[in-house]
Amino acid sequence: MDRFLYEKSISYQGHLIIPFVRVTVSNKKIYSYILLSQLGHKGKFHKSENPADLYCSQLEKIIEIALDHLDKYSDIVPKEDYFQCRYTYQNDLILIYKEGGKYYYDHYKSYSLNNIAAPKLFTSEQDCINWVKAGLDHSRK
Repeated sequence: MDRFLYEKSISYQGHLIIPFVRVTVSNKKIYSYILLSQLGHKGKFHKSENPADLYCSQLEKIIEIALDHLDKYSDIVPKEDYFQCRYTYQNDLILIYKEGGKYYYDHYKSYSLNNIAAPKLFTSEQDCINWVKAGLDHSRK
């Protein structure tokens, strides 16, 4: 696996569907996906890789497979889209959410679904984005 294709991710039924190239065979990419649950570790499919156990050589089709699986088996009835404010920066995934008037973020590297966010509160979404970008830019120097 090269990296998660966060820029092609889809938010659906309380999950974030994140495609990636599972393997390349004869110069043909075979895609899979992994799920994040807005319930975190309490979610049945949190960080589960391809629970449908189907693979495809077309990126659009692997998304369809994941959508179909979630239609049938999702354990979440989302009230709001936890994954609505997401950004890809330097191939990393940044999720920003608001709770109690404050902004928080989750940060995932391009190759791992371990949240590396610092415990920090922000007064606006833009303050949060700027802080994360500055940290990533500084770490690249």
